[in-house]
Amino acid sequence: MSLTVDMTTNQNVLCIRLAGELDHHTAEDLRNKASQIIETQGIRHIILNLGELTFMDSSGLGVILGRYRQIQSYGGEMVVCAISPSVHRLFEMSGLFKILRLEPSEEAAMHGLGVITR
Repeated sequence: MSLTVDMTTNQNVLCIRLAGELDHHTAEDLRNKASQIIETQGIRHIILNLGELTFMDSSGLGVILGRYRQIQSYGGEMVVCAISPSVHRLFEMSGLFKILRLEPSEEAAMHGLGVITR
């Protein structure tokens, strides 16, 4: 299975919705696309919607950690929402929930970041 990536921006927040499998075959493309948007569009926060992500390996963890560091260097925050059970376990085991906040939905994540949606 492949990875489907949907990225939208709202004010200074990049919302990344992933579906499918994030592995060594798809990680580099996601890394490049996300980094370009962060650097060129004044992005300060990232919301990761992983509700449809069925698989992730260490390459996927690396991409997420790298974008976390990138956004943190701008004084921003990364929030995860709608995470699938298998990916949730991986985040717990890797310790990512120690640095990333988990919200139940994109709307809750936007609200938590102080972004007003219209």
